Amino acid sequence: MKVSELQGKDQAALTKELNDLLKAQFSLRMQIATQQLTNTSQLKKVRRDIARVKTVMNQKDAK
Repeated sequence: MKVSELQGKDQAALTKELNDLLKAQFSLRMQIATQQLTNTSQLKKVRRDIARVKTVMNQKDAK
């Protein structure tokens, strides 16, 4: 997910994207805990996507 894609979205779409990413992060954490996930780098990618969405949301709030 690129920052330029996120900047084109409105606040409601960003909030929905953030909720989806948080659900995905929870799911990945549970898969790691039960040793079902083999590619643990997915969690890192989701965590960084969450940070990107939050950053863009804060930038839009500051404007």
